[in-house]
Amino acid sequence: MINLIPNEEKKIKVKDFYFRFFVLSILAIAVSFCVASIVLIPSYYVSSIKKDLITEKLFTLKNTPSPNAQETNSTLNLFNAQLSLVENAQKDKFIITEKVVNEIILKKMPDIRITGISYEKNSEIGGKIVNVRGIARSRERLLLFRNILEGDTLFKKIDLPISNFVKGSNISFSISLIPS
Repeated sequence: MINLIPNEEKKIKVKDFYFRFFVLSILAIAVSFCVASIVLIPSYYVSSIKKDLITEKLFTLKNTPSPNAQETNSTLNLFNAQLSLVENAQKDKFIITEKVVNEIILKKMPDIRITGISYEKNSEIGGKIVNVRGIARSRERLLLFRNILEGDTLFKKIDLPISNFVKGSNISFSISLIPS
């Protein structure tokens, strides 16, 4: 097919195409900015109102008189008294420390399963008692576990009742420990 359009007209048409493309691009960008401006006006209005409110609150807070130092000290003393009351109430409570529980678990052998650790305050002996319940595979392993616990300086007294040795295997036991 023969091209009948002269080269000069081709160059003019290409220039016209680029000119139209450039004008259309600028027009699209301008329309985008106009739409964005219209969409952002409500947000700008709300944020300016919030800024004015915050500025007004800050101004009123700056103008309010600061609390009296004597009132602050009396309030602080009241809080300290209440805090010391709570701390003294917690002082008499016995809490099994992580150290006691870890010692029991570290001394445990693989064929002894501990099912519970509890504590109680005993007024007869004047101290606290830690009770360990579990299941031992045999009498020998239970006796060995008791001997290991007796060798630990963390416990003053270990009480393992003889009734725990009635069964020969899969023995449910309860050991009472008095921490040092």
